[in-house]
Parts: sequence; structure tokens; C-alpha cells
Amino acid sequence: VLRDVFQVAVLRRRVPNLRRILSGFVAVLLGLTLFLIGLEQALFPIGETMARQLAAPEAAGAAATPAGATGVDWRDYMLVYAFAAAIGFATTIAEPPLIAVALKAEEASGGAIRSWGLRLAVAVGVAVGVSLGAFRIVTGTPLSWYIIAAYAVVIVQTFGSSRSIVPLAYDSGGVTTSTVTVPVVAALGLGLAANVPGRNPLIDGFGLIAFASVFPIMSVLGYSMATSWLNRVRRARRSGEEAT
Repeated sequence: VLRDVFQVAVLRRRVPNLRRILSGFVAVLLGLTLFLIGLEQALFPIGETMARQLAAPEAAGAAATPAGATGVDWRDYMLVYAFAAAIGFATTIAEPPLIAVALKAEEASGGAIRSWGLRLAVAVGVAVGVSLGAFRIVTGTPLSWYIIAAYAVVIVQTFGSSRSIVPLAYDSGGVTTSTVTVPVVAALGLGLAANVPGRNPLIDGFGLIAFASVFPIMSVLGYSMATSWLNRVRRARRSGEEAT
């Protein structure tokens, strides 16, 4: 729309297909409005409700915590970690921006990068990240420890990965935290922090999005490094067989 306004106001040129553009703009506005209503009335309550039910003592298998007590055994929340991983994987696979980037990557690489392979690598990274983020909420450990360690690993992976895959890996970490993943994961974190004894939703409830952003970078770079290593092993075997 801004491009069309610039074209009319500055370049003094007629906008082609003006009716189609306006109808599409109206459809986008209506879609975003309905989407925001759906977030407020459906996705946020669902995430908070599921986190509250999973963090309940009877669901976690833990004894009721006395009033004022803050001791939490992280092993009592295994179901929470599994659920967080499942939510992270499912929402990422359905993320429209990731689908678009994966399709463009496959098209630009001539099929060398498979769309489904990239989406699965990113989804696995988000699943691990959200699960680890849920573990951090349960244990109450500082967020900075995890983020610093994760980015240190990313830096090492960046120097050891192919130059062609590094920009795609970093972009994958950005596009995965979008319209589907962010609302559900944020609601999960807030609901979990509100129901784990001794946790503050304002301090501990946020931060899952950071995990969901950095761990896909690690998983895509790791997938690329593993693929390169396997290809080298196969080439070495073939050259050895040809030599014999």
C-alpha cells in the first residue's frame, strides 16, 4: 500500500489493479482483526489453562506445597517439559512465515535445501528450546545463563558451518517466532510461572520466546554440519572402494 501511495503521490503514475489491491488490503485488515480477537479469546486462555493444569501438584505427581514454601523438584514436571516440546514443534511446523522461507530456500537452492527438511530442523530446535525454557521456569535459574551459553554455541557453529547456510539459519530463528508460535508459547510461559510455587510471572514467565529464537539457529547449523560430515564420509568411502 505504501508503495502504491508513493507511486501516485511522487511518481504521478497510475496504480495498476487498484480495485484488487484495495480489496486485498481490506481482507488483510479484517483477517488481522479476527486473528487478534482469536488470540485474546482462544489461544491465550488455552495456553494458560494447559500450563495451569500440567503444573498442578496432582498432574505433576508432586505433593502439595505448603504455604510460603518455594522448594520445587524439577523431576516432578517431566510432563510439562514434554508438553512444551510438543507445543513448540507443532506451532513451528504450522508457522506461515517459516513455510514461505523454506519454500523460497528450496527454490533458490535448486532443491539442494529441502523445504520439509528445513522446517523439521527448525521445529526440532524450537521444541528443544521451549522445553528447556520450561525447565528454567520450574527451576527458577537465571535466563542469562542459558542465553549466553546458547549464543556461544551459535558463534562456534557459525565459524564451522558452510557460508551458504549461515544466513538462512539466522533468518530461520527469526521467522519461526511469529503469528502462531508467539501467542501459544508466551501464554504457556506465563501460565507455568503463575502456577509453579515460588515463581513470579513477571520475572520467570517471559523468556520462552528467546529460547524459541536461538535454538532453531543451533538446530539448522547443526543439521548442516551433520549433513556435510556425512557427505564427506560417503565420499571417502566411495574413493576407498574405487581405489580397491
